[in-house]
Amino acid sequence: MPSHHEPTLPEPRRPEPPAGVKAGRVLRNPKVWAVPAVLVGLLSLLMSLLYLGGILDPRGDLHHLPIALVNTDRGAEVGGQRQNLGEQLVTGIATAPGQGDTVSWRQLDEATAREQLASGKLYGALQVPPDFTATVAALGGASAKPARPTVIQYTNPGVGSLGSSLAAQIGQQAVHQASLALGGRLSALPQAQGLDDAARLLIADPIAVSTTAGHPIGNRSGLGLSAFYYTLLLVLAGFFGANIIGNGVDVALGYADNEVGPWRARHPVVPISRSSTLAVKCVMSVGLSLLTSSLIMLAGAVILDMDAAHLPLLWVFSVCASSAVGLGVQAINAAFGGLGLLVSMFVFIVLGLPSSGATVPLDALPSFYRFLALFEPMRQLTDGVRAILFFDARADAGLTRAWIWIGIGTVAALLFGFAMTRYYDRKGLHRTVPELA
Repeated sequence: MPSHHEPTLPEPRRPEPPAGVKAGRVLRNPKVWAVPAVLVGLLSLLMSLLYLGGILDPRGDLHHLPIALVNTDRGAEVGGQRQNLGEQLVTGIATAPGQGDTVSWRQLDEATAREQLASGKLYGALQVPPDFTATVAALGGASAKPARPTVIQYTNPGVGSLGSSLAAQIGQQAVHQASLALGGRLSALPQAQGLDDAARLLIADPIAVSTTAGHPIGNRSGLGLSAFYYTLLLVLAGFFGANIIGNGVDVALGYADNEVGPWRARHPVVPISRSSTLAVKCVMSVGLSLLTSSLIMLAGAVILDMDAAHLPLLWVFSVCASSAVGLGVQAINAAFGGLGLLVSMFVFIVLGLPSSGATVPLDALPSFYRFLALFEPMRQLTDGVRAILFFDARADAGLTRAWIWIGIGTVAALLFGFAMTRYYDRKGLHRTVPELA
């Protein structure tokens, strides 16, 4: 029987990629390079100037760093006269020449100094103990091993490790200079002439410094930096969350492409005003800040065991802070469109980080950064988080100021954002693009 063969169907051919312009031709077009080059170049230059300009010389930029001088010396007989060497010591330190405006010495009583340490208003304190004059007077006595007069130096790690360290260095240098001056006077006394070499060396530089934490913080506080990093997480959550929400809403409403790997799709355009779109994005930013703030607290305070008190207050503050940042980003993006990402990044991150006063204290920053700190969001939020974590949520430690600025920022963002979108809507500047015939 004759064999019958089934006809062979041709294999389906894979669609060829659409013919178009080659990459080389695009790269040779200077217009393609112009805008990215200008924006990327300016961003790199400004970020370098801003970040490096604030940290290169903190000692040289010091401006009225607040340090307390506390005299509790009771006085004693020295050389046949009643004296209070502690009072002379603190007065000499406060009025020493050559200090300029680098340090703000505050002569306070012990209770006030402790209160200001506990509210973050001081970076450190020097305290002269009650028996200071009596101990100095005993140096030339009959004791073979006289006690060395000691000044107590209190640090304040809650204001940041660098700020506390700067205050400690300045305090030690001031006490050392005062010690040499006191030693010169003691060495000139008649009773010092018959002392042995060891005693004469002790009298020449008599004062020792004992350093202790004036307002201790927990061991798991990042040496005082946990408040800064916690604030940074809140700001980044608000910033990135707002941009992710904005893109997601635009995709869902058909105003942006949904592109995942090689797949690209666009939903039908939903006719909606700019103001209504902004309202949707703002509500979502506030809603998701509940999630992000909870997860940040879960990671930091629970999983990583960060030292944190007042957790309910910290959570409420975190939600409000992250929401305020998110609303600000949504308003800026609604007003500036594609450039909104760069504008909001400068407002909340690029200008905020170096002027936050969290890593380098504001008193050790150039004047431009101190000006930015008057209104930059990250400075205000850092003060609030720091007050909750380190200073027992005291209002005068920066918490009240932080709440006020959260309110100002939220109202300003809503007013600005909806004013701009309503203006665009009234002018007929809709986001829909008419189809070409």
